[in-house]
Amino acid sequence: MKKDILICGVGGQGTVLASKIIAASAMDEGSAVHSAETIGMAQRGGSVTSHVRIGEAYAPLIPQGAADMILAFEPAEAVRNLGYLKKDGIVIVNRVPVKPVTESLQDTGYDGTEMIAYLQKKCSCIVIDAEKICAPFGSSRYFNIAILGVAVGSGRLGISKETVLAELERRVPSKYVEINKAAFYAGVEVGSGKTL
Repeated sequence: MKKDILICGVGGQGTVLASKIIAASAMDEGSAVHSAETIGMAQRGGSVTSHVRIGEAYAPLIPQGAADMILAFEPAEAVRNLGYLKKDGIVIVNRVPVKPVTESLQDTGYDGTEMIAYLQKKCSCIVIDAEKICAPFGSSRYFNIAILGVAVGSGRLGISKETVLAELERRVPSKYVEINKAAFYAGVEVGSGKTL
């Protein structure tokens, strides 16, 4: 399998764990994997971008216009990274914005709707509401696992549900495994078009 996946969001959203689960799952299925993170002021809510390259690659970073899929945890981050997407690629994006610090200093009215509208005009995308999909679990911190489920359910990730679940069980603390599995299955339902 040859697939380039870019995961983007802001610090604290779990993007790095999501990228590690994808990379490890692909390796479990016998693929070579290169990955890299570009992390700015991540702990302060800054941009986080992870590149996962499955199959043959000459460098760990995805070239512009080459990503098969972008998993975006925040609408503005999806737009910021859209140049990486190939023409027939797909964006799976959270509609719920994470407002930057500048928003608290001066109300700009940023709510993500313009970003989502722009994405829908420019590319194929699946828009998910993190608050809605994670409501049954009591916290949107499970969104990183739910979005993996959406990617698997869409059939575009190319990694089996069972492999991702096995890797999730290895990487998540045991007391959180069941709730993360539930979030993953909720995502699979969305990705396969059965809900939301």
